[in-house]
Amino acid sequence: MSRKEFRELSDPETAREAIASLDLRADDETAELASARGRVLSERVDATMDVPGFDRASVDGYALRARDTFGADEADPVRLTVVGEVHAGAEPAVEIGEGEAAEISTGAVVPPGADAVVMVERTDPDPDHDAVLVRTSLAPGDRIMFAGADIGAGERAVGPGTLLTSREIGLLSALGVDEVPVRGKPAVGIISTGDELVRPGERLRSEAGEIYDVNSYTTATAVEEAGGTPRLYPHAGDDYDAMESLLREAAEDCDLVLSSGSTSASAVDVIYRVIDEQGELLLHGVSVKPGKPMLVGRLDGSAYVGLPGYPVSALTIFRTFVAPAIRDAAGVPEPETATVDGAMAVRERYSEGRLRYMPVGLTTDVDGRTLVYPVDKGSGATTSLVEADGVVAVPPDVEYLEKGEEVEVTLFSPDIRPPTLFGAGEDDPAVSRLLDRIDRPRYLSSGSRQGLRRLRDGVTDVAIVTGDATLEDTTPIGEWSREWGLIVPQGNPDEVAGVADLVDRDLRFVNRTADSGLRATFEGVLDVVADDRDVERHEIAGSIEGFERSVRGHESPARNVLDGRADVGLGLRTTADTLGMGFVPCGDERVRALASDDRIEKPGVRAFAAAIDDGEALFDTLTGYRVEKA
Repeated sequence: MSRKEFRELSDPETAREAIASLDLRADDETAELASARGRVLSERVDATMDVPGFDRASVDGYALRARDTFGADEADPVRLTVVGEVHAGAEPAVEIGEGEAAEISTGAVVPPGADAVVMVERTDPDPDHDAVLVRTSLAPGDRIMFAGADIGAGERAVGPGTLLTSREIGLLSALGVDEVPVRGKPAVGIISTGDELVRPGERLRSEAGEIYDVNSYTTATAVEEAGGTPRLYPHAGDDYDAMESLLREAAEDCDLVLSSGSTSASAVDVIYRVIDEQGELLLHGVSVKPGKPMLVGRLDGSAYVGLPGYPVSALTIFRTFVAPAIRDAAGVPEPETATVDGAMAVRERYSEGRLRYMPVGLTTDVDGRTLVYPVDKGSGATTSLVEADGVVAVPPDVEYLEKGEEVEVTLFSPDIRPPTLFGAGEDDPAVSRLLDRIDRPRYLSSGSRQGLRRLRDGVTDVAIVTGDATLEDTTPIGEWSREWGLIVPQGNPDEVAGVADLVDRDLRFVNRTADSGLRATFEGVLDVVADDRDVERHEIAGSIEGFERSVRGHESPARNVLDGRADVGLGLRTTADTLGMGFVPCGDERVRALASDDRIEKPGVRAFAAAIDDGEALFDTLTGYRVEKA
């Protein structure tokens, strides 16, 4: 009896490299959102609308004008005439004037004229006068979630490589997305070899040495767990021609063919000969226990891996060598346990005397240590679900968690891992494209001001900021400029010439939020206009209809103009170009990426810096952008 000897056993790293060299990537697909859980995005999905799409009340109470409540308190309430009711899901039928209020439900559209909502607990009814007594003073914006406060039009919603869980499905649903581009699942053909095998459910003849087939089902389950699609094929015996036919059939249908058994060195081990003679043999035998007789090769354009025959050995080798390759092809992250220990990135105060399940996100420092930071954008914000990786249970008697204190995080999914890069700052289309080049980034479009704050507090790795703002213990890792101005309808029907027209003419304007660097740049131009006219800046701002009407996303003002809700919006030339709109240039704005000195050697930060440095072609695709080389 002749035998094929294992003359040179490969080391495990060589085996991994051999399997990594196989092309297991399936074609990308489009999946209906309802069935997309567990799939991996192949492309970035941006928000095409503001969420919420309207200014809405965040409490039950009364919609009113904040200035009508100035000076009100418990001892001296203000009386407002109740002019109607506004319910969730209904268009307001009232408009709030001076001295008036409307009863409003949580989630309802804030009626025209109102700029604040008082919670019902701070009021008393006055039925004799069809009025309500308000026992507190309010500021504009109190108890209102403004349009786009959750996520703004044009903002990066979820990026390529994102594993879709119920959190991401919820966010995409809020955006009206009904189908998504996803990575194809590698099709994996599974063949168990040996004349002694019987499928479960069939009659077993133990006296003839038959055994039930274990490997087909355990391997199929493991393939699914790794992100592949298993396909079971009939058992193969030890006949060369039959084996060749079966392997070729599976290779034609699948990206990867797995067999178990018949890879040892006996004369009946025909698979070795089929692959060696009809395909390409890359490896036969690995210096590892269990799993010495592993075989790696190609046949008819498909990848092939032969696993050991014993079930425990087959599963061990699959999980160690093959599963990572399938996960990589499918874009599925490495599995982790359902809990993880980490250190608080910031001090978190809590003194309500109740058990708290604190939503948290995960990041890492330069040494790979897990850091935990609180996530809180409000219970109505869908994006909180995406940013939060799990919860920390805070006992009732704990008033604060110190920075650096160890906590245990219960993960929402055992598949969750900290992002390789964590950033915050300006909402910028260039940043979205740069992040596409990074594996598992997380970025919060919170504006330049909040980006600097999070970087200063040691939560994020990088901040994207505009202008010349500086921060101690940080290093610039990239810089570019972007052209900004006023976005108008195509053809500029109102013949807007510049910022002065907003002040002097009756034009409806949409601004960006106060944390936005673009808003600060715009206000700098208003300072110049004010100086030229020898007036205060607030007078100039007060002359602009809609100056306080602010939205988060960089596309949001433009889309307000596109929908006819405004005449002019603050924005970027590239946004106007993308949406086919008119543009009135006002200047160029400097944008910088700052990295914490403590994290500048973190792999994700280095990768981001490299993406900026190598991104000249990327910036060329964005109208009005220019990359600044060091």
